[in-house]
Amino acid sequence: MGNYSASLDKAFRALSDPTRRAVLSRLINGPVSVKELAEPFEMGLPSFLKHIKVLENSDLIASKKEGRTRTCYLKPKQLAKAEHWLGRQRALWEARTDRLAEYARSLASKESVK
Repeated sequence: MGNYSASLDKAFRALSDPTRRAVLSRLINGPVSVKELAEPFEMGLPSFLKHIKVLENSDLIASKKEGRTRTCYLKPKQLAKAEHWLGRQRALWEARTDRLAEYARSLASKESVK
């Protein structure tokens, strides 16, 4: 569980930043050069590259260099793990709220009988 948990921690930490989420959204459509990815952001390339490094370290993206161009691409497996974890949490909370709703209905029906 330790590796799985550490892997999720890195993914959610990476996803906590709006710049990194925007990069992932852009990569959904396919590989993009770092230069193109950086264009919409008002920050220097060294700062932007730190975001790329966090995404690579969290295994959400990978990059490869061809000549002078570094191209990034999405690694959906890690996103799928995060989605799976969120789905399990959603199911737990939905079951709990369903039980709470049923309890509230039973209290209401007891009150209406009086």
